[in-house]
Amino acid sequence: MDQGDRKIRSIILAGGSGTRLWPLSREQYPKQFLKFGKTSIFQDTLIRCLHISDIKEIFVVTNESQKFFVSGQIKEFGYDIPVENILIEPRGKNTLPAICFGMKEIEKRYGSSIVGVFPSDHILEKAAMNIIAGAASMASENLVTFGIAPRSPHTGYGYIKPGEALGDGFRVLEFREKPVLAQAKKYVKEGCLWNSGMFLFKTDLFFSELKKHAFDVFKAFEASENISAIYDAVPSISIDYGIMEKSSCVAVIRLDENWSDLGNFDAMYEELEKDGSGNVVYGCDNVSIGSNDNLIYSKPKKLVSLIDVSGMVVVDTPDALLVCPRSSSQKVKDLVSVLKKNDDERAYLHQTVYRPWGSYTILESSERHKIKNIMVMPEKKLSLQLHHHRSEHWVVVKGMAQVQVDGSEFFLSPGESTFIKGGIKHRLSNPGKIPLEIIEVQLGDSVAEDDIVRFDDEYGRVKH
Repeated sequence: MDQGDRKIRSIILAGGSGTRLWPLSREQYPKQFLKFGKTSIFQDTLIRCLHISDIKEIFVVTNESQKFFVSGQIKEFGYDIPVENILIEPRGKNTLPAICFGMKEIEKRYGSSIVGVFPSDHILEKAAMNIIAGAASMASENLVTFGIAPRSPHTGYGYIKPGEALGDGFRVLEFREKPVLAQAKKYVKEGCLWNSGMFLFKTDLFFSELKKHAFDVFKAFEASENISAIYDAVPSISIDYGIMEKSSCVAVIRLDENWSDLGNFDAMYEELEKDGSGNVVYGCDNVSIGSNDNLIYSKPKKLVSLIDVSGMVVVDTPDALLVCPRSSSQKVKDLVSVLKKNDDERAYLHQTVYRPWGSYTILESSERHKIKNIMVMPEKKLSLQLHHHRSEHWVVVKGMAQVQVDGSEFFLSPGESTFIKGGIKHRLSNPGKIPLEIIEVQLGDSVAEDDIVRFDDEYGRVKH
């Protein structure tokens, strides 16, 4: 294999649904985009991939509602990823179709390639990327996965049982599902590794094994160039069940570096810095008595106090409060399922909602009115749109607003306002160099987000 073949391209899987860290994450704002410091988990993943791949050779598989988070958070670093490198799944079909999507695009662009596959919502020490890059030669003849040396008999992870030595790794004897505690203790004693969900594949071998073990997936991607048609035909299936558990050429490389999939609040607690009482306190002020080993999250300057409480999760957001034992935090996804069943939009949206042009925060709402604080980033604009069932009143708080209403155009300074009747085309833009902030008051028979018809949109969003 020549030096060119050793170049590694990367796929970042960024289509998670955000249910396990609710109410911090929501379906339209999943955990990979949360920031627990200066950078998000997705941005940390991107930084790691830049250690082995050029920015133009990193591909992100995501969905329509999250593509602007992806592009926006990449641009925060001063990088411009090619728009064709952001691959939009029409619908989630688990990890095997998502990986196939990325592998196909890389093969089309570069031919035979070594490709690293990385979930966007994991924590991993950057040093591990040296080991991953060093496995490129092994990936020529093996489907390579990476196993984490267990820190405990964890019941939230799958396990990999390594066999005979194979270069710097081991032949995989068996993949094991998430166990109960007694089984987890047994697996750790046997030398099993946590299944990290990270891979290194050579495109030729990957598609050969795909054809052999998951022919329905292979056939769907071969039958059409249209991704919607492909996803109509392809089954929902994981990479482990589709290929890795069936292939005879799977190798695992052990990683001893710190790793977590932040699968729930208990895992989040383990990763974040603790005070002298073992409490993780994020965002808020905290004065507690006799309370230990808790995860406490609330907004800045809010005082949260616990008395004689231990091992709990307390997560306070503007529209939801979660309190549960850390040991029960895996049940949060069941709570989100109930919210979805009740058609509660709090399963999907925060009060603060991010858009490609900026964000808005709902300050107050009822069936017939809604008050928003809208922030438009410099040189960005909303779509040209109208609403059938509501009027809008805009008051500028900061910056300069460029307003288009029914064919006329004018500017508003701080303190100035305008009124837009229902059924009238309008557009809000920020022509300035500082963020534009406005207060929007909506009034009407319906103030739902789906009452919008778009006529022109520079972000490619579909009309509603």
